[in-house]
Amino acid sequence: MSSANSSVPQAVGNVPIQQLNQLSIGTLPSVTPQPPRQNSLWSSNPVFSYLNDVYITISEHRKSLGLTNPGTIENLNKEVSRDVFLNQYFFTGLRADLNKAFSMMPAFQTSHTLSMGSTILPAYAFSSLFATEDFFVQGNVDNELNFSGRINYGWDKFNISKITLQLAHSQPSMIQLEQDYQASDFSINLKTLNPNFLYDGFSGVAVASLLQSLTPKLAVGLEAMYSKQPIAPPDTAVSYVARYNAGNWIASAQLQAQGALIASFWRKVSDKVEAGLETQIGATMKQVADPLMGIGFEPVIEGQTTIGAKYEYRTAVFRGQLDSTGKVSAFLEKRVLPTVSILFSGEIDQFKNSSRIGLGLQFEAAGNEQLMMMQQGLIDANGNSIPGAPPVQL
Repeated sequence: MSSANSSVPQAVGNVPIQQLNQLSIGTLPSVTPQPPRQNSLWSSNPVFSYLNDVYITISEHRKSLGLTNPGTIENLNKEVSRDVFLNQYFFTGLRADLNKAFSMMPAFQTSHTLSMGSTILPAYAFSSLFATEDFFVQGNVDNELNFSGRINYGWDKFNISKITLQLAHSQPSMIQLEQDYQASDFSINLKTLNPNFLYDGFSGVAVASLLQSLTPKLAVGLEAMYSKQPIAPPDTAVSYVARYNAGNWIASAQLQAQGALIASFWRKVSDKVEAGLETQIGATMKQVADPLMGIGFEPVIEGQTTIGAKYEYRTAVFRGQLDSTGKVSAFLEKRVLPTVSILFSGEIDQFKNSSRIGLGLQFEAAGNEQLMMMQQGLIDANGNSIPGAPPVQL
């Protein structure tokens, strides 16, 4: 849950306490591939010597372009879908969160969530996380003993391994294995969902993606998916993506194999205001009845556009969005005390003449005196007094 920007620092290290449950090992420092070592084989053999010279030339040219890591395809339009839109924040019914941070680094936090009248949230959920500089583990369990968890481990500055597990009574069990490789100007991601090698080779879903920077602002890539079930023929699909980052605005597009196009645009209007726009266009086949030909199919093109904005105040964050299906949604997080926030979410469907609403309280507790003073705005994450704050009584 994102929290409002205020003069009250609420962080564990450099990470806000409210966002610790979304913590992941993401963007890595820029690194430059090193050319092969100049040993006797590469220098004496004509073929290897030529390949070595080509590699060095390409590496030096890439360094001269000033390219940066473009991120991953998974986060292609995160500024719109995760930061501006309400997808990660909207809820219904009544909700109460109790978050408690026990330490800063390594970071350790627990959270209790109670809800009533919600079709999305369970009646009770407990979650905890533990994170260091190169390791992260998080687990969630609810009142029906549904469990979900993930583990991230950074082997070095290049590679991160991830495991995601989900065990639910009403849904199939799921395990996902993922490997990230992020270099100075490209990112490679490999993942597999529910892999199985016991029945006639591989079954499950395998996805491979590549995102490469062509200029300091433009990056292009593709994502290939292979799916096979034990009693069904395999299926493959390829998607193409592009991302342009101009600093204060970002545009991205994704062309999926099924004929769907997803385009998004993010703009930083001011220091406190961000806006986002996303359009989805898909082509499908619709079954129709013809008096002469009988049952047939005709192509149908469907689309949806969503526009939203995010406003950050000193003690509050407001998000609002409107889409072409007639839905108007809003989410407000207001900090009334250094450790207490009020949450409000609402949605009105103009075409269906229906509405949904959610109200919540969020409490934050500290496991030690230093964290408590940070939550009260007396000191910063490094233990230094904040200018203008009351003096710390020792």
